[in-house]
Amino acid sequence: MSEPAPANGFDVVVVGSLNLDLVVRTQRLPGPGETVSGSDYQEFPGGKGLNQAVAAARAGALVAFVGAVGDDDAGRRLRDVVRAEGIDERWLLTVTGAPTGRALIAVDDNAENSIVVVPGANGHLVWPDVAPPEGKAVLAQLEVPVGTVDDALTAARAVGSTTILNPAPAVELPDSTIATASLIVPNEHEADVIGGIGHLFASGVGAVVTTLGAQGACIHSGGQSTTQTSFQVIPVDTTGAGDAFCGYLAARLAVGDDLSTSVRWASAAGALATTIAGAVPSLPREDAVRSMIDRT
Repeated sequence: MSEPAPANGFDVVVVGSLNLDLVVRTQRLPGPGETVSGSDYQEFPGGKGLNQAVAAARAGALVAFVGAVGDDDAGRRLRDVVRAEGIDERWLLTVTGAPTGRALIAVDDNAENSIVVVPGANGHLVWPDVAPPEGKAVLAQLEVPVGTVDDALTAARAVGSTTILNPAPAVELPDSTIATASLIVPNEHEADVIGGIGHLFASGVGAVVTTLGAQGACIHSGGQSTTQTSFQVIPVDTTGAGDAFCGYLAARLAVGDDLSTSVRWASAAGALATTIAGAVPSLPREDAVRSMIDRT
């Protein structure tokens, strides 16, 4: 058995959630007060943190994960996924007295989704104060406590890491938390909730990449905005596409690619992720993403 990587030897450290995704297919998403019939039900490993960690690992990065699961069957299943993907689990905590997180996901015939997340053990995650992992890039989301994200990104910036925040699910953030991020990756709705692009730069962010779904992505950096056009695919399920984007973005930045090149890889990964149902099952391997880029 190979020796574990030293705590400061990672390409990407992901700080975030693990959920068991409970997914139902339906012809259309229900409106308020409406009941619709579902056509299929499946369970998948998920959670923004786990999805992004798996995406980064499949991109070829050496990944450590900081997260929390409950002492239950779902938690053991998710820990098995972390191990199977070659992600370092030394900072994956088991919380007694709290269930593993769940995400209730409805997917319609147009591959659009609606998601309700129950945090469970994710809500108890704290940043380790003794020998935390260090990476060239540290990536966090908001399915864990904002204070934990703040502590993680502050510690990462102190040792020179590139800090990346995916502000999802969208909540208003204090300027002090925004300032811990070298790069923020919101979708259009999330960008509005956290104050808009101008506010992010005024708060000290170095760059912003806004994901635009089927329209691609927009890079805001150095006073300029450039667009990465989308890769054309036939979508089946958009769940996990944004997480594929973030994981690949962190992995490519960690190996030294510039922001534009990293966003191109991330966009290809996000597009491929929409072609397979489920979050973790849809996350593409590096060779598939490279092949898509080479064809365009």
